[in-house]
Amino acid sequence: MLKQTPKPELTVWYNTRCPVCDAGINWQKRRLVEAVKAGRIEFRDINLEPSALGHFGASLEDIRRRLHATDAAGRLLVGADVAIAIWRATQGEGWLAALFGNPVALPLTRLAYDRFADLLYAWNRRKGRW
Repeated sequence: MLKQTPKPELTVWYNTRCPVCDAGINWQKRRLVEAVKAGRIEFRDINLEPSALGHFGASLEDIRRRLHATDAAGRLLVGADVAIAIWRATQGEGWLAALFGNPVALPLTRLAYDRFADLLYAWNRRKGRW
């Protein structure tokens, strides 16, 4: 009998062609090595599967612009909400999720994330990374 692999609690889609994004995710993967090994969290390069989130209406450019993730229930998370979910899953970083993900701070967190993501996306486009 084949053993079924459980669906990851969080599947993070990111852009490896952005050096800042790639470095950040690689750093986070090292912090989450046990969760990754156990299959609870998965990190996937959108450049290898550009239409992976098309059924959510998310294009390759959307995912290059902002982190996207799906949770175990199949819901789509975008931008700052992905960062908060990763912090919740990372030992020692729950305080970041509590600080930036609380109902008062969350709108500002999303705004700050989105502006930074826009600048990073524009920088990568100017550098010709895609």
